[in-house]
Amino acid sequence: MKRGGYEDRFSHPSPVTDRPDTDQARPNESSPFPPDRVAPCLQLHLGRVDYLAAWELQRLLVRACQAGDLSAALLLVEHPPTYTTGRLGKEKHLLRLPEELERLGAVFYRVDRGGDVTFHGPGQLVAYPILNLRRLGSDILTFVRGLEEAVIQTLADFGVSAGRSSGETGVWVGNEKIAAIGVHVSRWVSSHGLALNVSTDLSYFERIVPCGLHGRGVTSLERLLGHAVSISAVADLLATALAQQFELQMQPFEWRCKGIVLRRCLDREARLEHEAHERGHEKARKGEGGI
Repeated sequence: MKRGGYEDRFSHPSPVTDRPDTDQARPNESSPFPPDRVAPCLQLHLGRVDYLAAWELQRLLVRACQAGDLSAALLLVEHPPTYTTGRLGKEKHLLRLPEELERLGAVFYRVDRGGDVTFHGPGQLVAYPILNLRRLGSDILTFVRGLEEAVIQTLADFGVSAGRSSGETGVWVGNEKIAAIGVHVSRWVSSHGLALNVSTDLSYFERIVPCGLHGRGVTSLERLLGHAVSISAVADLLATALAQQFELQMQPFEWRCKGIVLRRCLDREARLEHEAHERGHEKARKGEGGI
């Protein structure tokens, strides 16, 4: 897909029941979940990756987790300038974005997560946890609160006091959002995740109504601290916080085959199959499974 493109891609979510079974849990004072043991988690720090490639890689890992071939995985990435909106996102929150995409050098996708429109781009750390919520004994809302807590802990390591906003998802510093969250759950396994503004060019958010919230601002860690911050340092701290929150044992993976695997995720056959699936469910936008 060339820069400056607008594409409506939608995947109908699998049903999610209200009460997961509790399986394999060990108590931890800092975690809301009661696991029996720490789960190994494959940690992949991919650097800057095309959004569609990362999305397809998530799908591959979700299927492996659903099949029991993978315990858990965490993808840590940055994306080129990309706007996305969730299943229930409103067109009016895009403002004039479709007409401005080419000038911005950005792309737009409608995806299967929850939430409204947001921006991903350089300087923003995106974390995609592929976790089995049944193992956590969790529902989606509790899982989202765990993601928020991991971000809050990470920011506290930099001396930033952040918190939640009543009735909203994400992490806030005052009236400004610093981290957006939107997830999808299929057969108990999560995908999508959180986006933390580290040194993001915040002007990209001016083209949309971020997360569909009028009168609320956005900020970044660099803006709050007044100096440059290494995104890799933030990624390491966030991975540690997520591991503590969800009882994971991170297993960093040396990503020598990154190029091969990501090309496979975007090859013609995979894209055609994906697009056929999207067309078949384009109008089915009332499913459950995301926040």
